[in-house]
Amino acid sequence: MGEATIRLAPSGRDVRCEPGDTVLGALERAGYALPNNCRAGACGECKTKVIDGEVDQGIVLDMALSADERAEGFRLMCMAKPVSDLVEIEFGTDDAMPKLFPPRDRVLCVVTELLPRTPKIVELHIRPIGEPVRYWPGQYLMVGDERAGAPPRPYSIANAPRADGEIVLLVARVADGQTSGWIHDRLQVGDRITVAGPYGTFIGDPGTDTPVLCLAAGSGLAPILALTDAALRRGFTHPVTLLYSARTAEDVFDEGLMAWWTAKHRRFNFRVTYTGADPPEGAKFTGRVPDMLGEMASDLSGHSIYIAGSPDFVDGCVAAARSLGATDERIYVERYHPQSPPVTASADRLTGPAR
Repeated sequence: MGEATIRLAPSGRDVRCEPGDTVLGALERAGYALPNNCRAGACGECKTKVIDGEVDQGIVLDMALSADERAEGFRLMCMAKPVSDLVEIEFGTDDAMPKLFPPRDRVLCVVTELLPRTPKIVELHIRPIGEPVRYWPGQYLMVGDERAGAPPRPYSIANAPRADGEIVLLVARVADGQTSGWIHDRLQVGDRITVAGPYGTFIGDPGTDTPVLCLAAGSGLAPILALTDAALRRGFTHPVTLLYSARTAEDVFDEGLMAWWTAKHRRFNFRVTYTGADPPEGAKFTGRVPDMLGEMASDLSGHSIYIAGSPDFVDGCVAAARSLGATDERIYVERYHPQSPPVTASADRLTGPAR
């Protein structure tokens, strides 16, 4: 299949899709923000309706794209590759405009620091050798080394863009995780690695003019840190509260940065809730965020909410925020889906829209 055209409906804008590229890849290279997370057909966040034309859907999980959704014409754009000259998809509005920086495929970087933060999380600092990566706070990079047996995996950037181009990533060790194991056990300061990106649409609304509540667990703190860093640097005038869920005191890190932000920005507050059976003495909050959120905030109707963590954590926090008055248009989420093993392609891999 040669070059194809992706047409966006209802705006009618056309995007060029290079041979072998996915619809998601083509949209991102053109600067469009299509929600996505796993880039592997596992999470379903890039689910989009194909109105006309045909795509090779590739290998996806049934939990991410059901048979009924396929019959209605929905496809996962992270794996869909055009097999017709024109593929029209339901995307955007009449005034859809590019929003993202085009991702780069291979960015050569040097590892400048590797800092253990908790028993499970290491902080990885990398710096591009050439041109810095341009990204929005909240986005992620694909990091890995196939030759080392570490397939590329998504890791959220934990800092706002810096003049020297340095990027901070928080990497949680995953059981049997080839890539997280490579980063924790084999990567060393001074090594050269290649990354790709930026990707993702957890960028919220840069024009937010409301109080902000950020909820995070584990390495989900990374994009929250980047968003908070950017907001505080630009002199955001509304209150910003960051609530972090930790099992024990060992799981809490960046306390020095939190203390500095608190001292420098009077409207910033850092809170921790402990979920373990033996919380530290003097802990103000305990329990899972969805269960204790009402203790900290009685009314979220005027807030913008940013949530990052596992799907269960995010979904529970969304439900709790809604129960306290938060509205869907002001809730922004980033779900950290587990990486899925390869599965066998189904017979309906070649698909078109519902007829």
